[in-house]
Order: sequence, then C-alpha cells, then structure tokens
Amino acid sequence: MAAATVHEAAIARSPRRQPHVHPRPSPTKETPRQRITPSLWFDGRAEEAADLYTSIVPTWRIWGIDRYRDAGPGPKGAAMAVTFQLEGQEFMALSGGPPFTVSPAISFFVSCTTQPEADELWDRLTEGGEANRCGWLRDKFGVSWQIVPAALGERLHDPDPDRANRVMTAMLQMGTIDIAGWRVAYRH
Repeated sequence: MAAATVHEAAIARSPRRQPHVHPRPSPTKETPRQRITPSLWFDGRAEEAADLYTSIVPTWRIWGIDRYRDAGPGPKGAAMAVTFQLEGQEFMALSGGPPFTVSPAISFFVSCTTQPEADELWDRLTEGGEANRCGWLRDKFGVSWQIVPAALGERLHDPDPDRANRVMTAMLQMGTIDIAGWRVAYRH
C-alpha cells in the first residue's frame, strides 16, 4: 500500500479528524497567544506533514490553512502554510519548496509514559522515514524526533554512577527505547 494510501486510510478511520480546521480562539489573559512558534519548511508537503503530526497525538488542532492563489508561487489551491497545535504547542508548516531542508540538529523530544505509547509513536513516525539509535528517528519529511520514556532521564541521572552507566550502556544499544530493557540494566 502506498504511503499516501496508508495516511488517507488512517485519517478516514479517525473520527477526530473532522472538522479539519478549527477556529482559533481569541487570546485572553488566562490563555495568551503563543509568542514564539516553530516554523517547519517542507518541499510542497506542509499540509501532509500537519495531517500526520496531528494524527499521532491525542490533543491537537489545525488552526488554519493558507492556500496559494493565482499569484503563486505554488500551484493555485495548494497549501502554502498550515498553522497547527500539538499538545498545546503551536507550529507552522510552510510549503517553501526545495531550497532548504530540515536538519537533525533540531529535533522534537516526546516524553512517553508507557512502552505501547512509545512504540506507536515510533512506528507511525518511522513509516517512510528512518530509525536511528537511542530513541531518535527521522520521519518521512526529514524531521528528527526523540521518542523517550519520561523515567529514562531519571535513571540516567541516578546518584549511583554504576546504575546510571548501566542504563546508558543499554540505551546506546537500542533503536526504539525498550523500557523493560533499561529497567533490567538499572536493577542489575
């Protein structure tokens, strides 16, 4: 099955995908507008990227899609920019074309509480992308992610240096982080 077909099937199965665009609430004293918003540059695939990213987290919103018009520079009707929110963090995806690419020097760190949560994120984001070591991956758009159990950081900073070193050694051998694996290393 082609990647686009898998993506479209996932959207069709998800009842939370409708309506697609949500009206942005006006900022208030209690909920001010986010002042700094990461902007991600995609080669004509901003809407596809926003759809994928909003499909992998339980709390999301697509605030708006700005489309190219007659003046271009992209094809009329294609998404120029998509503003969306994941877990309360606002992002902008820009269909900027090929001049710039994403670098692994910037990544999104996702803290997970369970192995199934980590595995699902890992599987969804590596589909068409690339798995790396120590919980790092690059999705099909070239964006780097770190999928890491929250408790791992605590174990890596354990006051007992032997325990912390065993956890680090175990983690360096992993692609997706195996919670049971680093817990065994921590205990023994």
